[in-house]
Amino acid sequence: MQLRPLGSSGLQVSQIGLGGMPMSIAGRPSRAEAIKVIHASLRAGVTLIDTADVYCLDQSDIGHNEKLIADALAQRSEDGQALVATKGGLQRPGGAWVTDADPRRLKSACEASLKALRLATLPLYQLHAVDDSVPLEDSVGALAELRRQGKIAHIGLSNVTTAELRRALAVAPIVSVQNRCSVFDRRDFGNGLLALCAAENIAYLAYSPVGGGRGKAKVAEDQALKAVGARHGVSAFQVALAWLMAKSKVIIPIPGASQITSAIDSAAAHALRLDADDLATLDRAFPVSRERC
Repeated sequence: MQLRPLGSSGLQVSQIGLGGMPMSIAGRPSRAEAIKVIHASLRAGVTLIDTADVYCLDQSDIGHNEKLIADALAQRSEDGQALVATKGGLQRPGGAWVTDADPRRLKSACEASLKALRLATLPLYQLHAVDDSVPLEDSVGALAELRRQGKIAHIGLSNVTTAELRRALAVAPIVSVQNRCSVFDRRDFGNGLLALCAAENIAYLAYSPVGGGRGKAKVAEDQALKAVGARHGVSAFQVALAWLMAKSKVIIPIPGASQITSAIDSAAAHALRLDADDLATLDRAFPVSRERC
């Protein structure tokens, strides 16, 4: 599997990452099965694993996915080092998803993630979401302070707009943006965010790149994706991932997986080379509209 630089960080990661969320939320597999999924991804060449402290059932379960990944990596040290990207800035009271990007909260969340992942420094720590009750500059400033202290190596953002990325860049270097993006969710192609990421050499981590839990069926049944997949003998999911990577050099899809077969299938998309006819078919099926930033 070829590697891509993670923004301007100098870190090299696989073209496709693994999203850990499905292994820790409602409907999650057994711990043993989830670890097998992570191992299968590592064997397939994945070197970027995305997680968050709130990938869990509720507040009492905080850190579930981070601890799961730490266990899996400890058991498969022969597969080499995977870069683990985690996030802070949300809470899970009663299973809800509540934004909390107060600087003090981010600092305590970072400490908890360091412990859960058994690391001295978090390679990539991302603000999970902008908190409307806290100035973005204060949240990013807290991450910059953690970076100066050596507790995180690089800063990323998630669920942000173009304007918010610009504001964050005025505070600290940003190496990644993690937003929802797929053939059916193309807003960042037209609103200037992907263009800004490319111009600033910021990695764009596309989450739910095959539609997420609810959108997978839509991808599987899409006629354009199926037609291109049939020409190459691959799944519609691989085509959807390959299309994203072909659209921008900074895009790194991070499909979630809770089964070994889906993890292996997703990882194989890095080898799929879409030709001009394929791209023309897909671009007609999934046009990108231009929106105001």
